[in-house]
Amino acid sequence: MNVATSIPTDITPDGTDYETVRSVIEMLTEDYRDQPSLEAIARRLGQSPTQLQKVFTRWAGLSPKAFLQAVTLDHAKRLLREQDMPLLETSIEVGLSGPGRLHDLFVTHEAMSPGEWKARGTGLTIRYGYHPSPFGTALVMVTERGLAGLAFADPGEERASFDDMAWRWPNAAYVEDSAATARYAARIFDPDRWCAEEPLRIFLIGSDFQVRVWQALLKVPFGKATTYSNIAEEIGQPAASRAVGAAIGRNPISFVVPCHRALGKGGELTGYHWGLTRKRAILGWEAGKV
Repeated sequence: MNVATSIPTDITPDGTDYETVRSVIEMLTEDYRDQPSLEAIARRLGQSPTQLQKVFTRWAGLSPKAFLQAVTLDHAKRLLREQDMPLLETSIEVGLSGPGRLHDLFVTHEAMSPGEWKARGTGLTIRYGYHPSPFGTALVMVTERGLAGLAFADPGEERASFDDMAWRWPNAAYVEDSAATARYAARIFDPDRWCAEEPLRIFLIGSDFQVRVWQALLKVPFGKATTYSNIAEEIGQPAASRAVGAAIGRNPISFVVPCHRALGKGGELTGYHWGLTRKRAILGWEAGKV
C-alpha cells in the first residue's frame, strides 16, 4: 500500500490546508517510529488537534492516526517479509511496545469473563451461517460482541460441524442468520480487506487458560509457524505443552486465531480439528500470500 497517494489528486491545493496535510504526511512518514499523537503533531504545527483532524481527514480520506497505522503496518510487513525479522524485534523497530500491539493492527479481541464462560452461553445469542471459503464450507458464528466461532465442513457435514461448535456453549440461543454472518465471511478470507483502520473484532469464549493460549496464537505472524512448547513458554507455563495442545484443539475461531500455525516439536504437522488436509491447504494458502 502506498499510503502517500491517499490525498485526492483531483483537488487543487489551496495553500494553507495543502501545506498542513503535506507537513503531516512528511512528519508521520519520517517519524513513525515515535508513534506521535495527534496532540504532538498539532503542537509542532501550531494548530489545534480538532482542526488538524478535520483538515487532514477531509483531504486524505483517513485520520492522522489511521495514516500512521498504515505507515507502521507497511514497514512491519516489509521487515517480516523481506528481512525475516522476529515479531518482537519488528514490533520494537516500528515503534510499537510489543507483538500484541502489532497484531492489534489486524485483529482486536475481547474475552468472555470467567463467570460468563461458566454459564456455558446462558443469555448469549449466537447467529450463524454457512459460507464458501478457500478451504470448504465455513460455518461462521457471531455475537453482538464480534466473531465467536469459525469452523469448516466438507459437503454433507454442515450439521455435524454446527453440532461440534454448539455443544461448547449449550445454553446459548442459536439463530441461523446468513445475512448477519456474510460480512464477516467476506472479510475473513479476503487479505485485501485486512486493514488497520477496521480491525476484525473477535470474541473469545473459553476458560482463562484456553484464552491465554489463543491470545498467544494471535501473536504468530502470518506465514510463520510455532510449536506447542513455544506457546507454553509464551504463556509462562513451559511444562504445559500437552495442555496447550488440548487448548489449541479446542480453539473455536479457526483460521483467524491461527491454530493451524502450531506444529509439533520437530516441526511436524500434528493433528488439526478440521483435518490435516485442510491444515496443509491453509498453510499453503498463507505461504502464497506472503
